[in-house]
Amino acid sequence: MFEKVSEKDVSKAITAGFLKMFEGIIESDVIIIGAGPAGLTAARELAKEGLNTLVIERNNYLGGGFWLGGFFMNKVTFRAPSQEYLREIGVKFEEASPGLYVTDGAQACSKLIASASDAGAKFLQLTKFDDVVIREENGNARVAGVVVNWSPIEGLPRQITCVDPIALESKFVIDATGHDAFVVKSLEDRGYIKRKGLGAMWVEASEDAIVEHTGEVFPGLIVSGMAVAETFGLPRMGPTFGAMLLSGKKAAQVIIEKLKVQTVSGSKE
Repeated sequence: MFEKVSEKDVSKAITAGFLKMFEGIIESDVIIIGAGPAGLTAARELAKEGLNTLVIERNNYLGGGFWLGGFFMNKVTFRAPSQEYLREIGVKFEEASPGLYVTDGAQACSKLIASASDAGAKFLQLTKFDDVVIREENGNARVAGVVVNWSPIEGLPRQITCVDPIALESKFVIDATGHDAFVVKSLEDRGYIKRKGLGAMWVEASEDAIVEHTGEVFPGLIVSGMAVAETFGLPRMGPTFGAMLLSGKKAAQVIIEKLKVQTVSGSKE
């Protein structure tokens, strides 16, 4: 028989657990906006290093287009060498043609979510990115966090949507919002950065270019995944996801190296 508990016990457990988690991510090492494959991979790599990592997702589910694959057919493809990352997180896959691998979207996505969670990453779903937190010192601006609100607010009538958002601070922010590039656009709106816009589809050129351009585009802001293509005017690649994984991994590596440099510089001072 199940242990005897009341409704209030369940409510208290949910409330206490959420508040404990939330207090721990009000100030994070890294905030990742977008829980698609690039964001989830970055979260896993960062959390593995012991960094306080928060992933913010506007939908109620994690994974983005990773769940669905091409044309709602629930298969996702990966070009070599990205299949090695699938192997690392325990995803089964088959070789469809030389250098091209295919797997079930649900398995690949669920394995990646689980591996990021197991590594220690935290998640806020149904939470929309609203704005960036900017700090300026000696004339130099830097992204120092994000402003967020509940996603369902967008569905409310206009006259009752004046719900103030809240701010969460971090050392770095990753824009992993895909084609939307929401964080980059917020900086563009303030004149800090200029996007080139997404290019037309070209599979062979796109994935290498996205991984190559993954990095810091403004102090404190790293772009990853399709947000890279949107920022730099690179080609899109359609329903093949190798670049998303490797771009997420590179984004994490960029931050890890920058934090090491900051630590060394701080110790010398």
